[in-house]
Amino acid sequence: MKVLKLIFKNAMRHKLRTILTMLGLAVALLAFGLIRTVISSWYAGVEASAQNRLVVRSAVSLIQPLPLAYREQLKKVPGVKAVGSANWVGAYHGDPNNFFANFAVDEIYLEMYPELVVPPEQKEVYLRERNACIVGKKLADRFGWKLDQTVTLTGTIYYGEWEFVIRGIYTGGQPSTDETQFLMHWEYLNEKVREASPGQADNVGWYMLLIDNQTNPAAVSDAVDAMFKNSFAETKTETEGAFQQSFVSMSGAILAAMEAISFVVVFIVLLVLANTMAMTARERMAEYAVLKTLGFRPFHIISLIGGESLLIAMGGFVLGLSLMIYVCNGFATFLTSNLGNFFPVFELKNLTVFLAFLSALLVGLFAALFPAWRAVRMRIADGLHRVG
Repeated sequence: MKVLKLIFKNAMRHKLRTILTMLGLAVALLAFGLIRTVISSWYAGVEASAQNRLVVRSAVSLIQPLPLAYREQLKKVPGVKAVGSANWVGAYHGDPNNFFANFAVDEIYLEMYPELVVPPEQKEVYLRERNACIVGKKLADRFGWKLDQTVTLTGTIYYGEWEFVIRGIYTGGQPSTDETQFLMHWEYLNEKVREASPGQADNVGWYMLLIDNQTNPAAVSDAVDAMFKNSFAETKTETEGAFQQSFVSMSGAILAAMEAISFVVVFIVLLVLANTMAMTARERMAEYAVLKTLGFRPFHIISLIGGESLLIAMGGFVLGLSLMIYVCNGFATFLTSNLGNFFPVFELKNLTVFLAFLSALLVGLFAALFPAWRAVRMRIADGLHRVG
């Protein structure tokens, strides 16, 4: 207990320097946490993917449609429990900059994605009405939409004004669930397309396959692609995670650079604390010599220096964590309102907090190594003659 008391008194001997060092550590850890949170948010779609869902799309390009006739053939593939379909609509509300994900989906879509939690009574009304839609809670909050409100979307792929009645507002069953999507009936879209452009009707953007948990996804993927090989619309089948990863990989270089920067920040933290501890040890060499004279062993000297370094590092971590939580919550609100289509989920992960804690811990230990080594190796006579 006396050692702990001495560590605390030593750390607070120069209050301003200690506080400024903690603030520097906190700001650096805040930057580290924000960068890691941005990276994890970018991968949120991949993390939220289910291993028992496969995506079947055109082998040529994602924008190339697949025939509706493929549905019945996909149902016959061994291991497939259900087949759903979706189309990317690409519409916007009001201002063209009001971009958000909007899909035309079939009735089985909600069953395949149980993480989209819709109240049963709302789902029942949605399934009955042709022009009904379901929107995510964050999207509804963004535009101030309410249940049973009529909204108009302007099409970019399917031109014209499209009116929908909001019959359901879903919430995420998991923290990583995207709550910024707009879902409409595929049949309603197909009817309108058949009236305006019959040649483009009866096509889907991609199929979703729900497979048995015991079934090998690779085997199902190979079977599906082999079935349509050499057809006029060949397919590429992959897990939902791989499908999402293909979008993330487009920004792979940027994400890799951000990840490297996050570790550079940790190195900067190390330099800041190492400089402080080096100054502290140099000022106290005479004191350490006196302690050795009094019978203090190297273990005690190391404990004093290492304990002070860890105390400052942990103080910086606690302050940095408080800032991280506050800033991330503020960013989450801002991004949902302004960049929700890019960051539908912005959450401070437990892994990020753990990495920040581990970084602070390691920095505290490494920053004390050299000062402790010098103090232990120092001769008592040299220490007593040292001034400043």
